Amino acid sequence: MLYHLAQWLQADYSFLRLFNYLTVRAVLGILTALIFSFVFGPLLIERLYQFKFGQPIRDDGPASHLKKTGTPTMGGLLILAAITVATLLWANLTSKFVWFALAVTLAFGAVGFADDYIKIKHKNPKGLIARKKYFWLSLTGFSVSLAIYLTAKTPVETALIVPFLKGVSIPLGVFFVVWTYLVIVGSSNAVNLTDGLDGLAIMPTVLVASALAVFAYCTGNVKFAQYLGIPYIAGVGELAVFCTAIAGAGLGFLWFNAYPAQVFMGDVGALALGAALGVVAVLVRQELVLAIMGGVFVAETISVALQVGYFKYSGGKRIFRMAPLHHHYELKGWAEPKIIVRFWIITLILVLIGLSTLKIR
Repeated sequence: MLYHLAQWLQADYSFLRLFNYLTVRAVLGILTALIFSFVFGPLLIERLYQFKFGQPIRDDGPASHLKKTGTPTMGGLLILAAITVATLLWANLTSKFVWFALAVTLAFGAVGFADDYIKIKHKNPKGLIARKKYFWLSLTGFSVSLAIYLTAKTPVETALIVPFLKGVSIPLGVFFVVWTYLVIVGSSNAVNLTDGLDGLAIMPTVLVASALAVFAYCTGNVKFAQYLGIPYIAGVGELAVFCTAIAGAGLGFLWFNAYPAQVFMGDVGALALGAALGVVAVLVRQELVLAIMGGVFVAETISVALQVGYFKYSGGKRIFRMAPLHHHYELKGWAEPKIIVRFWIITLILVLIGLSTLKIR
């Protein structure tokens, strides 16, 4: 909104032309989300305590987690509010890409909110019935995937771009809808599975979102796209503001979520953030790069799939001491902060590898 106000007033106030620069608005996006989180974070945590929105802890998990019972959850509401405010203030709201990203984030957040509320109300860590949860996630994911496909203006917007190889793209046709659905819903659940330790999921989300901001900026800039050999998609650069808003909101939340956590993000945050990363990757045509940069999320998801499958077909045997993967290392005796920081470091390395695909083609 402030971007559009500046557009209207810049004829009389030339200094407002500064806001025409996407880089300036991206920086303002991260600062706005960060300041919003710092200001309203303590207020939200206080309200969550007053409403007794404490996190139920699974009794079959690591024993060290039982002491976290009662820590306020649904802190993801702070993240979603900060992202929304920053994006609405500084993004060009005529861009369809911004609205796709916001719609997916808030819709998945709504499903997460329902899941968290049921957990709290019924003191049941299982939350929303699985089939209902996946129905709503699938309905939202499929609807947005179809909308993105129907509004695509150029063939490259629905083609699969192969990283590290120059000019290699695979036309997906109508299969793009299925592919996009899998990326968005899969990414959402991957981040949700990773959100099991204090700060474990939020910092990788910040790092991946920051890298996606670079991809969005380059993809939406015809000169950079040409130079780097990546597809040019007009208007998609505005997602850089959305991505930096995620980074700012995430860092602001980490202030309260760092070990030992004062608040958990809950499904309202984890499902929404995962979906946000997924939809941005789809819109900038970098789904495969997302899989590289989000390798920690991928590993956590695969660990669960392997554990469940092996347990079922081996008559009760296990590959890991416990899944997702971070619990395996907990039961091996690793301290929680050590697991968290090492997963952060791995994510940083993977993000740098992902960014290298911009040039190595």
